Amino acid sequence: MSTHTLDMVRHAMVPRIEAELERLVPATGQDAPRLAEAMRYALHAGGKRVRPLLTVMSGRLFDVEDTSLVRIGAAIECLHTYSLVHDDLPAMDDARERRGRPALHRAFDEATAILAGDALQALAFSSLADPSLPLLGGIRAELAHGLAVAAGAHGMCGGQMLDLEADTATGLDGLRKLQALKTGALITFACEAGAIAADARDADRSALRVFGRAVGAAFQIRDDLLDVEGDALLVGKDLGRDEEQAKATFVSALGVDGARRELAAAVEMAEAALARFGDAATPLSELARYIAARTS
Repeated sequence: MSTHTLDMVRHAMVPRIEAELERLVPATGQDAPRLAEAMRYALHAGGKRVRPLLTVMSGRLFDVEDTSLVRIGAAIECLHTYSLVHDDLPAMDDARERRGRPALHRAFDEATAILAGDALQALAFSSLADPSLPLLGGIRAELAHGLAVAAGAHGMCGGQMLDLEADTATGLDGLRKLQALKTGALITFACEAGAIAADARDADRSALRVFGRAVGAAFQIRDDLLDVEGDALLVGKDLGRDEEQAKATFVSALGVDGARRELAAAVEMAEAALARFGDAATPLSELARYIAARTS
């Protein structure tokens, strides 16, 4: 699997994304130092920055300035990180580890983890609405609205609720809907955000939404496969919990071989959605294949 173009983009952009996250939550000068420390613990835990990279790559299709794309992507990463912090809480997944380290509520305490998640969520919207973001006010508002929809009851939070209610008897259609909301909605928004920043045509936005939904499905299917066949040291979290908790997953619904076929179909759909963009979409195509093959 070639990732040459993707690797060049990651090498250039990930340090800029990290610098923006550092700017958003600096180590010093905080009103509540322990809260900031917890936020930084979650933000700088070794994430792959898939969502901000999707934003950068999609925005480059329309020649949006990297500076704006990095800031948008970092805001999405703040919201994504909040969702992980809350998802790990005892009332949700009660996870012991995240990315090879103690989950935030274990490294600090439950109350601090809740507040850190709340603060990261607020920071995401503050960043998108900030007048210093060099985009027209209407576009900043559209980005903030889109992120809110992707994160709320009709997106990630709705999917998390369905996930809490689901079990191994959940049908495949229900599982696809659950994961399209829980995992897919934010990934889809990250893909479309670059087009929103460019005020791109509806057809281009639609193509990126299709790509994003397919990539979101691929991401979740790969997660489900890693839970049963991954290396815990590489994945960086406790594995086998889906089966222990009788959770609805693509593996429980389709078996390992069936989940792999579903994964391949999702990647094929993602790549087909990019055809209209030609070679300019090569980094996005490579990222879709990377997501499907990742080991962590």
